[in-house]
Amino acid sequence: MQDSSINEVNTEENPVSNNINQFGVSNLPNFQSDIYCLSIIGQIEGHLILPPQNKTTKYEHIIPQLIGIDENPNIKGLLVVLNTVGGDVEAGLAIAEIISSLSKPTVSIVVGGGHSIGVPLAVSTDYSFIVPSASMTIHPIRMNGLIIGVPQTFEYFNKMQDRVVDFIVRNSGITREKFLNLMLKTGELATDVGTILIGKEAVECKLIDEVGGIDNALKKLRELINFASTVSR
Repeated sequence: MQDSSINEVNTEENPVSNNINQFGVSNLPNFQSDIYCLSIIGQIEGHLILPPQNKTTKYEHIIPQLIGIDENPNIKGLLVVLNTVGGDVEAGLAIAEIISSLSKPTVSIVVGGGHSIGVPLAVSTDYSFIVPSASMTIHPIRMNGLIIGVPQTFEYFNKMQDRVVDFIVRNSGITREKFLNLMLKTGELATDVGTILIGKEAVECKLIDEVGGIDNALKKLRELINFASTVSR
């Protein structure tokens, strides 16, 4: 009788098998790019750990990556791919602030959804895209857990909401008045106030710069990289 272990494939030592297990392909292209692709998907996880069945983006993983991107001389630009339902407000806003302050050219693209705190993340880059079928939900911030019914609580809510609104207005072409009208609109969301923007609607209100796909986003990022290199010479 043959030892069954002889016929087993060690996926850790076999990169082809590993690629099949992880990515569904037998081989991945070996190509070193000077563009770093950062995906922000699922729910933004902040100070509280979400259930294991939730697809999450952890801010403690993203922030060191962003610092490394800015420090790495081999990386010339950052492409942020967004498909998020939102999540922790302060964690999402922290990531957005860091992206907006990077010294290298940045481009974002909303490919599925850029909802809630995903809106600041989408506008945090130098230029933003949205695919025609993607959507973005604009609504007031919410709070989970114990809420104390005192004036200080409402003051805290207002200050946090102002932080989010100010960032979005500062980093996009939308006016504060227009954004607040979208955020407080009634009749569109079944159990909430707010607005859902789909594809070109986000561009028409000047929240997102352009409707386009990955090819458009990469082409624009290349333009920004080339312009930055010309200026620095």
